[in-house]
Amino acid sequence: MKPKTRAKHMNIVFWTSTAVITLLVLWGTVNPAGLSRWADTAYSFTTDAFGWFYLLSVLAIVLFCFGLAVSKYGRIKLGRDDEKPKYSYFAWIGMLFSTGFGAGLVFWGIAEPMSHFANTPTGMEGYSPEAGRQAMQYSFFNWGVHQWSVFTIVGLALAYFQFRKREGRMISDTLNPVIGKSGKKPLRNAINILAVIATVLGVATSVGMGILQINGGLNYVFDVPQNTLFLLIITGGLLLLYLTSALTGLDKGIKILSTLNLSLAIGLILVVLFLGPTQFILEALALGMGDYIQNFFGMSLGLSPYDGNTWSKGWTVGYWAWVLAWSPFVGTFIARISKGRTIREFVFGVLIVPPFIAVVWIAVFGGTALYMDLFQQTNIAGAVQNDVTSALFATFDNFPVSTVLSVTFILLIVTFLVTSADSATFVLGMMTTNGDPNPGNLVKVIWGVLMSAIVAVLIISSGLQGLQTASLVAALPFTVILLLMGVSLFKTIRADEAVPVEAEKMAETAEEGLQENIEVYKAAPRKKKVTYPGAVRGHQ
Repeated sequence: MKPKTRAKHMNIVFWTSTAVITLLVLWGTVNPAGLSRWADTAYSFTTDAFGWFYLLSVLAIVLFCFGLAVSKYGRIKLGRDDEKPKYSYFAWIGMLFSTGFGAGLVFWGIAEPMSHFANTPTGMEGYSPEAGRQAMQYSFFNWGVHQWSVFTIVGLALAYFQFRKREGRMISDTLNPVIGKSGKKPLRNAINILAVIATVLGVATSVGMGILQINGGLNYVFDVPQNTLFLLIITGGLLLLYLTSALTGLDKGIKILSTLNLSLAIGLILVVLFLGPTQFILEALALGMGDYIQNFFGMSLGLSPYDGNTWSKGWTVGYWAWVLAWSPFVGTFIARISKGRTIREFVFGVLIVPPFIAVVWIAVFGGTALYMDLFQQTNIAGAVQNDVTSALFATFDNFPVSTVLSVTFILLIVTFLVTSADSATFVLGMMTTNGDPNPGNLVKVIWGVLMSAIVAVLIISSGLQGLQTASLVAALPFTVILLLMGVSLFKTIRADEAVPVEAEKMAETAEEGLQENIEVYKAAPRKKKVTYPGAVRGHQ
């Protein structure tokens, strides 16, 4: 009888990551204040000591991705040369948009510019026209190409090694040219475990924050109580929705929901654009884009060592830490859906289109809120200062169809959260089954239930904020890993492209030699053929 084998998800990456996550959740449950203090201390140290490193690293990644796309290597396909993309461009962008942004863009699309409007990045007077212009500029920057460059480099490296090289699908596999293809198993396991922990904590805290916003929206619109019971009911409902989606597979659940998300988002943009101050929105969009491009490098490295301004560390460095910690999840999913696209198409599709949608979103919704405060004497910025979850609904109070818009936005938040959680169960299944591109339903259910349990426990214990801050600590080691991934990817592409060139030269040389031999043969004198009778009669 053959010995019974373990389920393929029961490996050291699975067990170690679940153990660490369980310990953190228990800490957040038993002593949420203690976890929050520790996480704040650790995060403050990393951002204070290494804020410059985050900013330089992310800028380097932006330049690397653009440089690779416009170079001769941009034509290389992520797969065989004859492979075609599996998903339509709209479905592909929809999945990128839904997974990369989650509910964060809905949450911050108004809240962030209004926060900067009240407390400006450079210390100028708040609530002024100049403050509104600067608020839009920095909101564009924080949700622009820098954020998506981190997802781009992870997804590109994984897709290249999976589909072009036909190698492994784990984060550690992309570092083979740097650390070697064999050995160093403890290092490989540590990298993969860190990726799983960052993904679980990041998704769990994002889902938790989204649940708080859903409850806040229902309270604002329908006077539903904001308490633990309703938060748990919402959590249970989301669990059922995203497990249903996860069990239908990538080509149905996630694809359909992502297309719905993108369609809803575009529809809401158009409705608010035409119902709101259209001319102001379009002018704010154009001016904000100009300010963004003009001040691109200044904002990219915008620290304040001389005057002690902490805005950049509190916002930009915090954002970069979040996307760096979030990158294993988003990058793995993006790689999985991008087979058959060229490097150039991948980079411009991931690095340009979703950030552009985000910029338009902020211009439409944030611009509407700024217009109302500047010219209609509303106090949306004040409402945001009191309760950041109220920004969206306080703005819609000034529209003639406020209830319809608010309900539609609550639906959009729900579909975003379901898509993010669904994608996360898929990615975690891959990460803990040695890169299985189609993880089984059992492992997806395990991770789906575990994430909901984490959210529920932390909502009850009020430990969600501490766990969110703790997840950002993973950003520092992951920054180093991402930079090594870039080096590894470039080395591999250069080496792979050199091989066909050498082979072509050898073929050309061989062909020239063959042609020369043919010419010599043709020019050589021929001997007269002699036929002997005996050869014909008896010796054939």
